[in-house]
Amino acid sequence: MPKYMSIEAFRQFGFLQEANRLFFHPRGLALEAVVNEDGTETLGGVWDYRDDAEGIVFADAPDGVKADMVEAERSMHDSARIVLLGQAIQQVGQAFPAACAGVVVAASGARK
Repeated sequence: MPKYMSIEAFRQFGFLQEANRLFFHPRGLALEAVVNEDGTETLGGVWDYRDDAEGIVFADAPDGVKADMVEAERSMHDSARIVLLGQAIQQVGQAFPAACAGVVVAASGARK
């Protein structure tokens, strides 16, 4: 069973901002979080503005503290990932080393 982070924590910690800023926005996409009437937060969907030349930009300046927290979180995993994969980012076509027991392996694609 996977461990989950709440969408609220995902947003407050800065992961949503950084996923959008670094990945989705330059491609004309945005991952949306919705605050429901009861105060809970859910993912709302993916905005699609791929037909706009500039993609999507934040109206306000991205939060530097959030960006720093996400970067610190990423860097905490780099050493172990480099040992496991040879680099911090898993390369396309690079299968997971089956000999590594106890490592969390995620399937690519949607969960049904």
